[in-house]
Amino acid sequence: MRSNWWLKIAAVATVAVGMMSGSAFADDAGFSLKAKPKIAIIMYGAKNDGGWTQAFEEARERMEKDLGMKIAYVENVDENAAKITPPVEKFIKKGYNIIIGTAFGYSDTFLALSKKYPDVAFLNGSGTTNGPNLQAFYGRTYESQYLCGMVAGAMSKTGKLGFVGANPYGVVNWTVNGFEMGAKLSNPKATTTAIFIGTWADPVKERAAAEALIDGGADVIGQHVDTPTPQIVAQERGVYGTGHHRDLSEFAPKATLCSSVWYWDRYLTPEIKKIMAGGWKPNPYGAFPTIKEGPTDIILNKNLVPADVVTKVMAERQALIDGKEIYAGPIVDVNGKEQVSAGKVLDDAGLWKMDWYVPGVITQK
Repeated sequence: MRSNWWLKIAAVATVAVGMMSGSAFADDAGFSLKAKPKIAIIMYGAKNDGGWTQAFEEARERMEKDLGMKIAYVENVDENAAKITPPVEKFIKKGYNIIIGTAFGYSDTFLALSKKYPDVAFLNGSGTTNGPNLQAFYGRTYESQYLCGMVAGAMSKTGKLGFVGANPYGVVNWTVNGFEMGAKLSNPKATTTAIFIGTWADPVKERAAAEALIDGGADVIGQHVDTPTPQIVAQERGVYGTGHHRDLSEFAPKATLCSSVWYWDRYLTPEIKKIMAGGWKPNPYGAFPTIKEGPTDIILNKNLVPADVVTKVMAERQALIDGKEIYAGPIVDVNGKEQVSAGKVLDDAGLWKMDWYVPGVITQK
């Protein structure tokens, strides 16, 4: 997850949109297990990291109940082949035949392993490689951040929102834009000032960015970084915030209004059932499910968010489930350039390579 996978996936998506058809890989019969299913997860970080990996751990626990089986795991597996291959092959030798990865940096190694072990099914969160027995997957976090933006806009007294982002890549830019677009539903005059700290997880830089935003007048702090630090700072300074990855009200119950959260099991459990049923056909370009399908959603802190705001946000959530598109035209950027024309919806390639911001977004570095 933590490598600069966004640049590569943008290129993959661009090719995918141009080439995608209804067909999958060469074997029309699909993939079927040849033995009783045994599942193992290769975790990028510690299972209690408070963010990305912990979301997978919590999903693993729910999946065990839903699937009625134990799911093995290993933690802190770095993004290089020398670290990835040994635990995967150890599991395979023990009869595990469904291997789930959790990092972009696993992509090439998982592709190589999927070719070496054609009787094993591979899934990889935030990956970019796919094959007859390998599928990458991610979620449309701009939808959940849009909903959190609605809350932020409703709860802000100044209309000045702040956002601590990791890097100005498409996957972060779409959350910043979604956050601002949601905020404008609640307050048409709302603005979002984004500071990019240049890394995914650095509590010191996250603190500095959050404090700078608050000093600049922001009274709600959103985020797309890995630690809960921006929420902790918001609580310390007496303002509100919105979290990412997990319900960060755990760390800032008096500040965190809404969190964009991962429910990986909502995608993985049905997908694993497809694998177990036989004839599984991975998408040649990976899975990119909506909020309707999982794995992204929101958690509202109803101790802080008024009931009328909750009602409006949940109604908009239902609209997304029913098919509403956030990036439907016409959309112009901060410079007045048309990015999505009337009657059109931004395609996946456009999402992954997004390098523009909607009106109301102010960027800093």
